[in-house]
Amino acid sequence: MNVLFIEDDTMNRRVVSDMLDVAGATMTGAESAEIGLKLLDENDYAIILIDLRMPGMDGITAIKHIRARGDAKAKLPIIVVTADTAIDLRERCIAQGADDVLFKPVAMDSLFDAMGRMLAKAAGDGMIG
Repeated sequence: MNVLFIEDDTMNRRVVSDMLDVAGATMTGAESAEIGLKLLDENDYAIILIDLRMPGMDGITAIKHIRARGDAKAKLPIIVVTADTAIDLRERCIAQGADDVLFKPVAMDSLFDAMGRMLAKAAGDGMIG
C-alpha cells in the first residue's frame, strides 16, 4: 500500500514513515501541498495524509483541489494530521472533504485504526478491489 503524506515538517514525515514501515506500507512524503498535488497526478496512492498548516497552500485548500478532480483520485480517503486543537476542527475538516482527523503527536495505533477504517470504507464503496 502506498500512502501520500503531505506535511511540511521533515521530522513528522520521518516519524509517520517509520510507523508505516512497521505495517509494510510505503510512504511518499511531500513537503508542500503543491508538491503533493503534483505527486498525486503522477502516482497512485491508497490513502492521503495531510497537515493543515503549511507554507503556501494550506491543507484545506489542497483537500478541495483533490475533491474537485474529475477522476477516481477525487474519492481517495483523506486523513488530516494536525497539531491544531480548535474545538470544531474535526467538523470543519469533514465538511471540507476530509474523511478523518488525527491529532499530533499521532500514536501508531490511532494511525492504523484510522487507515483501517478508511480502507474498509473504500473497499465497501468499490474503490478498492
